[in-house]
Amino acid sequence: MIFIKHVKKIQNLPLIKRKIIFWIVIIIFGLVLFAGYILNIKHKIENFPLQKSLEELKLPQLKEEFKKLPEFEIEKPVGEIKGDAKEIERLIEETEKQKKQE
Repeated sequence: MIFIKHVKKIQNLPLIKRKIIFWIVIIIFGLVLFAGYILNIKHKIENFPLQKSLEELKLPQLKEEFKKLPEFEIEKPVGEIKGDAKEIERLIEETEKQKKQE
């Protein structure tokens, strides 16, 4: 009953006052939800099973497996690669000359 009386009073107010009341209620409601969200995150961080998570990651085993992976190396020195690129350019020029002659 008391709630209904307050709602009727608000309904009889001018539009601008109703909008102000509406936004104040929305802001308060949002702040309460945000505070609950922050408290929930804080609780989850405090109760996070760090040791169990580290055990599940198996970091020492992972480190050893990384060491076993093959290393990728460039077989040709950079000078030879540049020489190959020049050879390819020369071949392209020759094919273009041959196309022009035909």
